[in-house]
Parts: sequence; structure tokens; C-alpha cells
Amino acid sequence: MSDQGTTSGLDELPTILPVFPLTGALLLTTGQLPLNIFEPRYLDMVRDAMETHRVIGIIQPKDPEDVSHEPDLYTIGCAGKICEFSEQQNGTIHITVEGVCRFRMEDELDRLTKYRQVQADYSPFQHDLISATERSVDRDALQSVLKHFLEFENEEEDWEALNNLADDNLVNSLSMICPFSPAEKQALLEAENVIARAELLISLLTMMMQQSSPNRTVQ
Repeated sequence: MSDQGTTSGLDELPTILPVFPLTGALLLTTGQLPLNIFEPRYLDMVRDAMETHRVIGIIQPKDPEDVSHEPDLYTIGCAGKICEFSEQQNGTIHITVEGVCRFRMEDELDRLTKYRQVQADYSPFQHDLISATERSVDRDALQSVLKHFLEFENEEEDWEALNNLADDNLVNSLSMICPFSPAEKQALLEAENVIARAELLISLLTMMMQQSSPNRTVQ
């Protein structure tokens, strides 16, 4: 099952938001995150969401090493709409979540379900819903560091196809797919806007290559 055109306005996003805590997972506006759901409480969460608004929140635990049942969470995550849903014969569910808007967790609700729910405030991130209409990031700098990174990682990507994306789509997609640490992914999530995220993305990619190969120079 798939659903095209998932972008919603703030008034369509639930203020009581079911959340899926995932260490190292980053969801940003317009980005798509595939997930394989197998834990019973999150199977319940996805099925409940499919019967209502189809929106869940992706948020990281503060401590990547915390393996407790309910770890402390960062206060900022991203709400996404389930745009693809497939139930497997073994009982698991495959979904793809499309990022709609970041949220700030105001409070966590007393337990009414097996999964966690929070009071979500989207208002600080209303600009997430506005697509970039003109190029505002340093594409040359981003292109340079990305090409060096792809060569370093022995990856092949079609830069021309990537370069045709709008600024927000390009920066958000790269932020999601590049192998950053959980803390770095949280910093990218919390960047004020696409320009700040692009600058951080360039810095992180450059630093990653320099740490892996100290004698390497990225220009």
C-alpha cells in the first residue's frame, strides 16, 4: 500500500503524537525513511496510526548506549507520514515514512498504550513546510566535499541528478544517508534552517575524511 503526496499542513498533524525512538535514525522534511517493524508495541503503533492520521514521530534516545525499555529522549524529533505499508507473512510490517515537519516534545503522556506518545509542538518549525524556491546554499562547496567523500567511500552517485534537487531536498537527503554518529545526526536535525544544515553537513563530511585520512586535504 502506498500513498503519494503525503505533505500535510500543521493543522493536519496530530498534537498527540506516537513516537518511535530509534538511535542513529534521522528523518527530515521530504526525506523518506524505510523501517522494518517487528516489536509488538510498535506493530500496535503502526496499525493504530494507519487507522487514523498515519503520522508517527521519529526521535532519538539521548544516550546511544541506553538499552532500557524506555530511554530518555531528545526533545526534538521529526513527524512523518506513512507513505508505504506492507504487512509480511511473518507478522512484521515494512513501512516507509516521509518527513513532514520537526516537532518539539512538550511532554510525554501517561501510558495509555504500549507505545509512547508525546505532546508535540510544531510551531517552532513551521518553515519546514515551505519548499526552497531558490538556491540558497553554497552548492559549489557542497559539490566539492561530496565528490571527495564519495570517492573516499568508493561510492558512485549521480551528482547531476542530485544537483537538480532543490536545496532543502538535497541537503536533507544527504544528511539522512551519510554515515554520521547519533549526536551528529541530532545536530543536523536541530539545525535552524537548510543553510545552517548545509554548512554543518559540509563541516561533518570534511572532518570525517580528515579523521580517517589525516594527510588528506579537501578543497
